[in-house]
Parts: sequence; C-alpha cells; structure tokens
Amino acid sequence: MWWPAFLLSLVTTRVFGQSSTADAYFASETPIAKAKLLANIGSDGSDAHGAKPGIVIASPSTSDPDYLYTWTRDSALVFQSLIDQFTHGQDTTLRPSIENYIAAQTILQQVSNPSGNVSTGGLGEPKFNIDLTAFTGSWGRPQRGALTSEMTFSGPFDLWEEVSSSSFFTTAVQHRALRQGATLATALGQTSSADTYTAEADNALCFLQSYWNPSGYMTANTGGGRSGKDANTVLTSIHTFDAAAGCDATTFQPCSDRALSNLLSYIQSFDIYAINNGIPSNQGRATGRYSEDVYYGGNPWYLTTLAVAEQLYDALIVWNTTGSLDITAVSLPFFTNLVPGITVGTYTSGSSTFGTLTSAVKTYADSFVGIVAKYTPADGSLSEQFTRDNGTPTSARDLTWSYAALLTANNARNGVTPASWGAEGLVVPTVCREGPKPPTVAVTLNVDATTVLGGMQGFLFSFSVFGGLNSDAENIYLTGSASALQNWSPDNALLLSAASYPTWSSKC
Repeated sequence: MWWPAFLLSLVTTRVFGQSSTADAYFASETPIAKAKLLANIGSDGSDAHGAKPGIVIASPSTSDPDYLYTWTRDSALVFQSLIDQFTHGQDTTLRPSIENYIAAQTILQQVSNPSGNVSTGGLGEPKFNIDLTAFTGSWGRPQRGALTSEMTFSGPFDLWEEVSSSSFFTTAVQHRALRQGATLATALGQTSSADTYTAEADNALCFLQSYWNPSGYMTANTGGGRSGKDANTVLTSIHTFDAAAGCDATTFQPCSDRALSNLLSYIQSFDIYAINNGIPSNQGRATGRYSEDVYYGGNPWYLTTLAVAEQLYDALIVWNTTGSLDITAVSLPFFTNLVPGITVGTYTSGSSTFGTLTSAVKTYADSFVGIVAKYTPADGSLSEQFTRDNGTPTSARDLTWSYAALLTANNARNGVTPASWGAEGLVVPTVCREGPKPPTVAVTLNVDATTVLGGMQGFLFSFSVFGGLNSDAENIYLTGSASALQNWSPDNALLLSAASYPTWSSKC
C-alpha cells in the first residue's frame, strides 16, 4: 500500500517522541518500582511493618484510605510478576520471598473467615489482616477468583469487590486455574480429578463467551447497572495471556479481534476526564476502572493505564513471533483509529503495511506509558490513582499493585513471554452445562428488643426456618457488624438454639 510522504513523516516523528519517553521512563522507574514493591512485602520490607513473612500489604496507607491489609488477588498478581522474573532468570534472588509467600498462603487458606472455612467457601475471602488473621469487617465477599478447594466453578463478587454477579475477569481466571489444575492433577496421576477440572474448565470457557456484547466489547459484569466497559476486561486479557494461543478470541487473547475492539471501547469511555481533553484519538490517555466510578471521585489509575499498554505489547509479541497480523470486521475500528484507510485482511511481516501497523501499535502503547510518566511524582512513587482534573496522585500511596503493573508492562515491552497455561487449541462446547443449584431455605428474622435509658438492654433474635435443615444434624450461627453480633467473627459467632424448631433463637 502507498503511504503519502507527509503521513510517514508525521508517524516517524510521533514514534520517536513516544518511544523515547517510554524508554527513559522505564529505565528510571523500573528499579524504583521493584524496590518499592519489595518494601511492601513482610516481614523485612521497609514499609511492611507488622506483616508476617511472605505477606504482601496492599499499601502502607493506614488512613484515607486504610489499605494496610493483604488482598488475596493483589498478592497473587504481585507474586506472579516476581515469579516470572525468577523463572526467566531476571532475578534468582527472589526464591526465598516466593517460598515465604507460598508458606503464608498455606496458612491463610486454613483461616476461618466470614466467607467460611477452607471447605465451605473461605477460599473466596478477599482480604486478611497482615498478621495472618481474618478480617471480620463488612466487605464485598466472597470473591472466588480463587476457586474452592475442589476447584469447582462458581460465581462471586466482581474484581473490584463491589458487584455481586458473574464477572468476566473471575470467569476467565477460574478457567485458567482449572486448566492448570487439570495439568497438575494429570502430572500427579490423579486422573479422576483432572477429568473433573477439565469438564469444569470447558463449561467455564463456554460461559465466558456469553459476556460478549455485539456492540464490540465485553460486558464486565452481569449485574451492577453499569455500561460494562471496565478495566476488568483489559486486566483479564493480560493475565490470561498465552502466546501459544496466538490471537484466539475465545480465550480473549490480547491480539484477538474481540480484545482489541473491547480495548478501544474501554479507552474511549474515559473521554470524560479533564486531563484527557484535547488528546487526539490515536494517542494514549488516562484510564480508570470504569466511567461510572465514584470512588475517591472516580479517577484514573496507574495500573489500569499501564494495563492498556501491556495488552498492546502482548499483542505485538504474537504478531512479531508469527509474522502475521489479521484485521477483521470486528477489529477494524481499532486499527483505523491508528492507521486511517487500512482495510480488512491478513498482513505478513514481508509487507510494508505490517511494519506500519505494528509501528503504530507500538507507538500507541508507548503513549499510555507516557501518560503514566507525566503524572508520576519526581520520587517515582505510584499511588493507586491520580486525579481526573489535574493528575495529582491520590488515594492509597505506594500501591503494590501499581508497581507490579509497571514491572509487567516493562517485561511485555521487552518481549518477555510468560509460560503457556494451555490456552492453545481449545474448543468451546456447543452447549453450556448448567451447574448444580445451591440449597436454599426460607428464613424470617424477628427481633424483640427491650429498650432502657442509654440504649438497648438486649436483643432476642429468632429465625423461622422452613425446610432444608435438620435440627438434629444442622447448626445455625449468627454474626454481624455489631459488637453484640461478634463483629463478623466466624470463630465467635452466636450458636442459635433449635429448642423451638423450626424457630432458631439466641439472646444477645
């Protein structure tokens, strides 16, 4: 294809500007990010005071907001970045930290918490105290991005612990976990378990397809009343990246037509930010969780803006490895935003158009890094967010996940490819299998209270339970946010009496 000389000149100038900014930023920020990430890991991290060995604190911030907790999801993503550095030989000194993390998770998985114990849903608990005890405050739980101990597929709160519904991110990472679990079970000779995990994985993959919106994006959650355009989907693409799967759309690989179409829709939803005003559509801009976000004013996040760049770097890894780039009707809007006039087709590495396309994508990716660089303080610290009006860092300081996002984006830009997890050649079942329904019972709560001067003297709670429970074989415990209800502590929950079955009661 013939390209006008003036257009080539503009592209060349922009490529140099964006690439040099990204080069310089990654060179200076990567060692800072790694040092600050390690500082947030107990017990010897300089900012992880009170954290047990192997525990990742979300942030040293103890107020506005208090993030001095360990999130199961954040910790796993952080350590995945360190494990990748270790396995690729980038830093072999990380092994003791990795072993400490494994030991800490072994303990946490046995800690009873408001979501249950290890066999009744406790693995879905989102966060814990940094001393390896249960967090018993009110929270969006459970979150089963990690599966049950039997590795069965189920639905929880979303990635952000706000919406109780099926979540694209959760379904996708469950699918990956089940595939890896099947591989491990096979290696251990547990063929029956491997077959079960594979069957569950097939069904998860089938269900994963239902999130696609024909308008050109993945609906992040089935509930919540929002548009569905959410960083949840971009994070899904980069955290289930498997270069061996190529540009497979069924597993939402970064270079697939659906993932690229979704990425464009997601990016465009943040034209609402003042700091994005005047930025051309073919250049990077700040992105956040979702456009309807109101948390701390609903701002851009460092990690979500870096995730956009990382998805594009991952896509480039596959295109450059295979020497081929496909543009379909689904992905065409993404590419025409970068290279006007481009058409549907297959472009190979021997063509000038392939070089033009990949160069444009690289420049586009680097421009998102440029946004992060612009709003990074001089000391290199990365908070959770930066304000939508002027880019001032806000919310939790030194967010560990922000630093991990910087490290993984840099690795992707350098062509570091994560190990395959088995996404290649998967076939979506024709019909999704409906999972078993959990048992339910009808419950009526009656509260009798005697009021005295100065407050409540006592409460008498009674539950009327109809069917589904056997008073001789089952127990009901009650806990809640009030101190009289033991502050969400499963260990100290009130045992209700079945003396007047089917009414269960307790006085507190």
